[in-house]
Amino acid sequence: MPYSALPTRWETDRLVLTPEVPDDARWLAELFTARGAGTVSPADAAVRIAAMQAVVAEHGIGARVLRTRPGAGPEIGTAPEAQPGARPLGYCAIVVGRGTLDEPELAYELLPAAQGHGYATEAARSLLTATFDTGRTRVWSTVRAWNAPSLRVLGRLGFRRVRSTVDDRGELVWHVAEAG
Repeated sequence: MPYSALPTRWETDRLVLTPEVPDDARWLAELFTARGAGTVSPADAAVRIAAMQAVVAEHGIGARVLRTRPGAGPEIGTAPEAQPGARPLGYCAIVVGRGTLDEPELAYELLPAAQGHGYATEAARSLLTATFDTGRTRVWSTVRAWNAPSLRVLGRLGFRRVRSTVDDRGELVWHVAEAG
């Protein structure tokens, strides 16, 4: 079934969501390194950005960078004179991941300084709505069992737990949200 593409850019009450661009490599490297699984260089992040741009071009889904809207409150991690909204907070994405093109996966990740302010919930809610607007009726999300903040975000969005699996990194909890 053909689906419409996600919007390229849109805004929520506090955020602007836009596609990843090469200039995002430095902060994405910081974000990926913050995961604790090793250092990711800006060059490595640039390769990931190019791969995501190809996914967006081919399938109409992918990652959107989160930035605060001008005048929507203090920007995380920057001085007041750096306003408005120059520094990214993280990303929110609809990807194939562990799902499929018909039933993709929601993913989100914020820089440590942006966590705990409701940005993931706000961005993911808007992206979930936009995904259902493409004609899809089911979206998955997988979260490690230890990641209580992400599990709370999924609960706020109406995802329901379906099952859990175990791999070499531990328990993975599968959630689903359905349109309607």
